[in-house]
Amino acid sequence: MTDGGSHPDQRGAQFLASVQQAVSAAVVGGELPLRLLATALLAGGHALVEDVPGVGKTLLARAFARALGLTFSRVQGTPDLLPTDVTGSSILDQGQFRFVPGPVFANVLLVDEINRATPRTQSGLLEAMQERQVSAEGETRPLPDPFLVLATQNPIELEGTFALPEAQLDRFLLRIAMGYPDEDAEGRIARRHQASAEPLDDVPTVIQPDEVLELRAAARTIHVSEDVERYAVALVRATREHPDVRLGASPRSSVALYRVGQAWALLAGRSFVLPDDVRTVAHAVLAHRLLLEVDRELRGATVASVVQEVSDSVAVPLADEVPITADGPSTE
Repeated sequence: MTDGGSHPDQRGAQFLASVQQAVSAAVVGGELPLRLLATALLAGGHALVEDVPGVGKTLLARAFARALGLTFSRVQGTPDLLPTDVTGSSILDQGQFRFVPGPVFANVLLVDEINRATPRTQSGLLEAMQERQVSAEGETRPLPDPFLVLATQNPIELEGTFALPEAQLDRFLLRIAMGYPDEDAEGRIARRHQASAEPLDDVPTVIQPDEVLELRAAARTIHVSEDVERYAVALVRATREHPDVRLGASPRSSVALYRVGQAWALLAGRSFVLPDDVRTVAHAVLAHRLLLEVDRELRGATVASVVQEVSDSVAVPLADEVPITADGPSTE
């Protein structure tokens, strides 16, 4: 995909461009969701997709995994789905028990309609998401690396669903919304499926898993100045003081903004994080972590409006407060 000797920040931009071009063979539009998906992967986190059915969530996840040469598994959330259906179980084979890995043993795991699975099954994902391992039959088994959980839920249909607890929502690094395509894009989607029964067949592999791990390590080296760090923390703390909010963002949110900002800057081709990077990803990182006061919700308050008001109220560090040199921000 890229020259191994390229500067890490340039490799990040080349990686994003290559993946976007490959995924576009199957997915029309979706540039922002794809970039957020790549950001979650390079930041070492997981993503929650909240959108209506039929907007291409599964297609995007499969095309993304295929472009990166990663293994892919899909689980459909249902009330009778058991934790072992996800993690795997042991079977008796010729007089001995043999562990059969579940779909969680893949690089990219899509859990469709996670809120239709019972809390017992939802909690079964916690160890996998946080510890990247599965404990079963008295043995701990590591999951493939990289490992990304992409969980979807329909925000419209709530009958027969089990709302994700705040503890599990907080495990998702960011939330992604697909949105409806515009008229021209929807026409291109129809023509593409007419020309090819399976658009995924046209998606090439443009990078190998080992290169993804190298880019993930490079993201951790992206410089974050003290001013940008304070700005990220101020955004998180401001959510706890907003009058519409019953439960604000946790300290884990500050870590998430830090890591997502690093990955976002890497994909932009920079070796340092700008305040605008943090502001740009704030909604994706913070919105699903907030609980609003019920009476405020009845009056029309939304998490989107709260995050926007918080972003507008917290002062953004000025350019001269984040000195930039040819090699990145000055450390003086």
